[in-house]
Amino acid sequence: MDRYLVISSDCHAGLPPEQYRDYLDPKYRDAFDIALPIQIEETQKAAKKFLVADINAEWRKGRESLLSGAWDHDQRIKVLDGDGIAGEVIYPDGITEMNMPPFGAGLSLPTEDPIVPELQWAGARAHNRWLAEFCQMAPDRRAGVALCPMLWDVDEAVKEVEWAKENGLRGILIPTRWGKLDAYHHPKYDPVWAACQDLGMVVNLHSGAAPMEDYGEGQGMMGIYISEVCWFAYRPLTFMLWGGVFERYPKLRLMVTEGTSVWVPEYLQLLDFRYADTPYSAKLGDYTGHLSMKPSEYFSRNVLVGASCMPRREAEMRYEIGIENLAWGSDYPHPEGTWPNTAPQMRETFMDLPEDEITRMLGGNLADFYGFDASKLGRIAAEVGPLKSDFRS
Repeated sequence: MDRYLVISSDCHAGLPPEQYRDYLDPKYRDAFDIALPIQIEETQKAAKKFLVADINAEWRKGRESLLSGAWDHDQRIKVLDGDGIAGEVIYPDGITEMNMPPFGAGLSLPTEDPIVPELQWAGARAHNRWLAEFCQMAPDRRAGVALCPMLWDVDEAVKEVEWAKENGLRGILIPTRWGKLDAYHHPKYDPVWAACQDLGMVVNLHSGAAPMEDYGEGQGMMGIYISEVCWFAYRPLTFMLWGGVFERYPKLRLMVTEGTSVWVPEYLQLLDFRYADTPYSAKLGDYTGHLSMKPSEYFSRNVLVGASCMPRREAEMRYEIGIENLAWGSDYPHPEGTWPNTAPQMRETFMDLPEDEITRMLGGNLADFYGFDASKLGRIAAEVGPLKSDFRS
């Protein structure tokens, strides 16, 4: 084939917030009616605090129809075809702050007050019901990721993993921050890891959450946030690696998305150094005996990094990161994503790299990780995929 098969590791979808009412269990709809105006008001405040309200409004002008692909099937297909994308992994929060599911069931799945666990579960399930319907409109092209606020209740989390699998979704999104609750090295979460391994469901981490209460309102707040947010996205991986999760569940797959990939080489070097028997560990007890491999070896086997809007620098680091551990993403329909300039950005990133390596990073790794049918997507890519010749100078 003279075109690349492209699968985006990072796309987003979500309903206009008032439409989630129809997907809620009826007993939660009165609470929804009370909470919705508060959610919209708080969302508007947050947009101003994050210095994005005016920028986003300007960016959206003239693009309203194509941005409705956040929930509209036909418009989404038009955008993805135009970007040369055959398949996609879909996370919540469609147009950034505008399409968040109810009751704090958005991308970050926070645990601090005023979150009510029962309501957050209800909001998550409302989104998951809609997402399952949305993915069934193009099941070969869409790998939906179900919201799973597993920190509150392991049994409920296992039920949601099973429901998501039965309804055609491909993975679960878990919180990256746990507050006062147990972190992911705790064995209480083993039933969730076991269910995901046995059912072939990918566990997903996505950047966005950070301790905003620490940053206040002062000048520099945004600089502090963007300096730290990626660290919070992959911090759970540290707990899972040292906690032996991938030792006990060797076929479990974990995706870390939109947190860049530049951190990977030094992160793995540090973990492997701490794993090794050195004078620095002489005074410590046996904290590695439950592991049969180095942290970097678990990473290589079990982890994929969704390097959203991957810049050239990260592509050039592909051997240090691991070519089979790296995947490109467009982040549609977020304004920080590649759309509507996907084609030139993609060429800038991958120009003149070996064809087989571009193939892996643009789609092959994701096809394997999420179980896409590469032959079916290949037929779509043959029509819309970027020409391989465009990546040769």
